[in-house]
Amino acid sequence: MSNPHNINITESWSFSDDIDYTIEVEPWISEKTVRQISASNKEPAWMLDFRLQALKVFEQKELPKWWPDLSKLDLDSIYYFAKPKWAGNNKKWEDVPEKIKNTFDRLGIPEAEKKALAWVWAQYDSEVVYHNLKEELVSKWVIFDDMSHALIHHEELVKKYFAKCISVADHKFSALHYAVWSWGTFLYVPKWVKVSEPLQAYFRMNVKSWGQFEHTIIIIEDEWEAHYIEWCSAPKFDKNSLHAWAVEVFVWKNAKMRYSSVENWSIDTYNLNTKRAIVDENWYMEWVSGNMWSWVTMLYPSSILVWDNSKTDFLGLAFAARGQIQDIGSKVIHIWKNTTSNIVSKSISKTGWVSTYRGLVDIKPQASWSVVKIECDALLLDELSASDTIPDIRVANTDSIVAHEASAWKIDEQQLFYLQSRWISEEQAEAMIVNWFLSPVMKELPLEYASEMNVLITMEMEWSIG
Repeated sequence: MSNPHNINITESWSFSDDIDYTIEVEPWISEKTVRQISASNKEPAWMLDFRLQALKVFEQKELPKWWPDLSKLDLDSIYYFAKPKWAGNNKKWEDVPEKIKNTFDRLGIPEAEKKALAWVWAQYDSEVVYHNLKEELVSKWVIFDDMSHALIHHEELVKKYFAKCISVADHKFSALHYAVWSWGTFLYVPKWVKVSEPLQAYFRMNVKSWGQFEHTIIIIEDEWEAHYIEWCSAPKFDKNSLHAWAVEVFVWKNAKMRYSSVENWSIDTYNLNTKRAIVDENWYMEWVSGNMWSWVTMLYPSSILVWDNSKTDFLGLAFAARGQIQDIGSKVIHIWKNTTSNIVSKSISKTGWVSTYRGLVDIKPQASWSVVKIECDALLLDELSASDTIPDIRVANTDSIVAHEASAWKIDEQQLFYLQSRWISEEQAEAMIVNWFLSPVMKELPLEYASEMNVLITMEMEWSIG
């Protein structure tokens, strides 16, 4: 299998950094832990009260019964907060500590992206280590900040939207998230502003038995457009780690938002996220998602279409191999008329493991003339692997249209033979066919990200073979 970036696959996936931490709480969750996190971030009293209430909800709730098996996830062994000694909201890349800069180099972040770091901020464990924003966006009153900093400097705006899209009581892990969340992204774009280039954030987990709980809020006012990208990674420790992220998106009239995420967690990680958007009139929300490497991923980006003529798309890909469980999909609630949703899910299974599409489409009685299209495509790379499609479709009126199709197929032996007859090795030919299968998602990512995704898929296939 070719590796166009010459990345050391074993090293780039499994390495961790020797970092000193000024604050590292006990490896279990308690009221003491919650108070330490709040005090470290210098939060207002109302946020501490909110956290403590969320902790009570977490303690009372049971694990959801329909989820994949989470019995091996030991929540009492997880570290819920760690602040690197050298952390700081650095405005210049050269001010970032050398060890952390080297981490980003070793992860294979493309040089073109690094040169555009004025559009980027980076979180390392529980702390932001780099953040900057081009002056042209600042002059337009765009706020692109980390959540903990925004809570202090834009408190009323944060308070207005915080936990308004995702309830504390959604499930056990949403309650856990709200009790111990740290940092994350806050993006606010005022009316009539179009952000022409993607805004980017990078999240890195480095602590053994670590839990990362970033919170993202995106507020998109009328008549604007933006693209936000998040990239995530973690080292391999042979100890369980937990990522329980929450993303709340609010988009108002005649606006367009694309949210892309590439989640490249290690095989130790339980990736249990909640992402949800509220979509207003004539508005478009697009989710683009790539998931790989984690032990268990459960991810169902959701859009609530609350007004006429709103639209949402979901493009997702997942790769399950070497004991992984990829349980992904999308949820769309059509509340008002003439709303549209288009869901495309691509999955790959290898070495006897299962990818699952789990989705919900709920068309309410007043959502007349709504249109839904669902397409689930699975590629099985051996005789042992499997793919499941579990759709939940609810239609409460008679004039909406829903189309659902699902397919599962294997690599065509004739295609392999043809490519090999052109002096292409079997592994390279297989990779070419896989990349073609995933091209509908890849083409929606910026070139640098699509290139790195190709490398990650190559790494997945090499590890699943070895």
